[in-house]
Amino acid sequence: MRFFIFPLLLFCSSLLLAQSPVKIQGQVLESNSRQPLEFATVMVGNTDTKQPIAGTTTDENGRFSFEAEGNNLYVEVSFIGFISQQINELSIQNGLADLGVILLKEDNQTLDEVVVRAEKSQTEFKLDKRVFNVGKDLSSTGAGALEVLNNVPSVTVNIEGEISLRGSSGVQILINGKPSVLASDQNNALGTITADMIDKIEVITNPSAKYEAEGTSGIINIVLRKEEKRGLNGSVTINTGTPHNHSVGLSLNRRTEKFNLFSQIGIGHRSLPRVDENINRDLVTNTTIISDGENFRNETFYNFILGTDYHITPHDVITLSGHFAYEIESQPSDTDFEILDANEQVTSAWRRSETTEATNPKWQYELNYKKDFKDHKEHQLLFSALGNFFGKDLSSEFENTVTAGNVERNNQQTRSDFKEARYTFKLDYTKPFSKNITLEAGAQYVFQDVSNDFAVNDLVDGDWVKNLNFTNIFEYDQEVFGVYSTGAYEDDRFGLKLGLRLENTELNTLLVNTNEANEQSFYNFFPSAHASYKFSDVVSVQAGYSRRVRRPRLWDLNPFFNIRNNFSIRAGNPNLLPEFTDSYEITSIFILGKASFNFGIYHLYTTDVIERVSIFENSVNVTTPLNIGTNRATGIELNGKYSPLKWLSLNGDFNYNYFQRNGTFQDANFDFNADQWTSRLTAKFKLPAQIDFEVTGNYRSRFETVQGITSRN
Repeated sequence: MRFFIFPLLLFCSSLLLAQSPVKIQGQVLESNSRQPLEFATVMVGNTDTKQPIAGTTTDENGRFSFEAEGNNLYVEVSFIGFISQQINELSIQNGLADLGVILLKEDNQTLDEVVVRAEKSQTEFKLDKRVFNVGKDLSSTGAGALEVLNNVPSVTVNIEGEISLRGSSGVQILINGKPSVLASDQNNALGTITADMIDKIEVITNPSAKYEAEGTSGIINIVLRKEEKRGLNGSVTINTGTPHNHSVGLSLNRRTEKFNLFSQIGIGHRSLPRVDENINRDLVTNTTIISDGENFRNETFYNFILGTDYHITPHDVITLSGHFAYEIESQPSDTDFEILDANEQVTSAWRRSETTEATNPKWQYELNYKKDFKDHKEHQLLFSALGNFFGKDLSSEFENTVTAGNVERNNQQTRSDFKEARYTFKLDYTKPFSKNITLEAGAQYVFQDVSNDFAVNDLVDGDWVKNLNFTNIFEYDQEVFGVYSTGAYEDDRFGLKLGLRLENTELNTLLVNTNEANEQSFYNFFPSAHASYKFSDVVSVQAGYSRRVRRPRLWDLNPFFNIRNNFSIRAGNPNLLPEFTDSYEITSIFILGKASFNFGIYHLYTTDVIERVSIFENSVNVTTPLNIGTNRATGIELNGKYSPLKWLSLNGDFNYNYFQRNGTFQDANFDFNADQWTSRLTAKFKLPAQIDFEVTGNYRSRFETVQGITSRN
């Protein structure tokens, strides 16, 4: 009996060993360009029966990994428009069959017959961000990036181009994951980016420690499109709108086996009208000054991008690109002034007309090196060096025309020579230690050098005389050095990511003519934590925490102001300190048939809040930013999409927050509680002849500030 059992056990053991799972992995690339092929089909079958056993599709990097049982195996890789490749001999070592790089060649006969068009879903949820693809779901109509952003959930853009995230303007705008002069707050710099240049927009309300800590309400990362089709190809887009908002965009691309040459050209014109009304009442003398005016910002812009990717090896790529933009501005305005006495009778009146011309040259150049390691698809090293320059040569003339009473004409001229240079060096390293565990580490150095030469001339007895009270050179230098590390664990249901960032900031300002200097230096830690859990295919929950900073911007620090309205002016504060925010949020995601939506609750606690405070003296209202107390804001957010019919889809966005302000300034108490909310609804109709019709409505409530109420609807 023992002689029978022993051979039987030996046979069963060998059978089990023969059927042990084999892990099969590799990467699929296009043979000429060495670019990854996403969604390529990888099938493993039995060599004897020719029956399929298992299969998968490649990810965005062309990589695949799955398990199959058996010894006599073959692998077939296929993709529409390419010649399939079959691998019959697998080298299996320690249960692993690493197929390495598999190259697929284009099938010219098939390419002419088959056209495949696919639209990415509107929203992709990652552990620490939401990704909105610019496709049919997310409207890309309009002249520029601002119009696209205004269709992104959680994001609002007012008529002046100010971008808010969840109702807060303390948002950091990045281009391709890095600071850029194209995304600065210098007079709607995003206007030079046309909608067809954008691939996707990432909304990061609680950024991980990997990102620069700037931006108390979060980060919006605009990822530009880079066409990589084989051969020579291109596209032309034309947009028009009202008030005047027109642009033409041209994209050209040429790809060979080693090089990918890409270029984009954009030309456009826009007009941004604005109506201002200010009432200054002096409660001591009972006099009132009323100003009512209309002004325009007319912009004509030219935009040119040229760059190339050089594929040193299938795993090493160098990218060199340059971006040149040029804006021509004109800002005509007319403002009517009236001075009323205690009996509300007009004692004097005049019209102040402005003629402003400006040219804004912008340069950006970037060098990137990316290395993909062979052992894992996410094992990467990325180095980038980025240089930016922004200039503004502006001149204005102001002429007063008296219409009633006796008023000094007070004609004036201003001149501004503004220059900003910014250099960013960044190193990021990502190392997966297993399928579930990943470590990130890196460093970033940002240097910003700004100079603003501002002068005011008054017309005195027919001669232009420099006004020394408002003439000076303002210099601003800031250096930020940061290092970070994050660790993440993710499986099919649960995800956890922890990180810590350390930043050192050196800030110096100088008023050259008066030799007024201010120096600031500080170290800060910025922790972050993110977690997610997938209850089922239809319900998921995410939670996040991060600490952020809003450093004073140039125009917050620069004491010079626009003299368009001498009775209502804005001035900067060179002694302004940064504000810090601790952000917490929990978001639930639901997918219910034809509907999908997410519901979130968040809380923000901000210290040294930067607020604009108005000081009224001698009938003149001067507004300047100050650090005043703390702010606690708690809010809810709801985003959703519903497609009841094939030809109809609805997208909605609602945000509400309640905030509590506490602070004092010069013995004045600024404690108060208030709320604000925004909503947006978009309906898209698919009509015959591939025509889409879209209707969008939005509402932004008024909200209370430390000294008044701001209406935005």
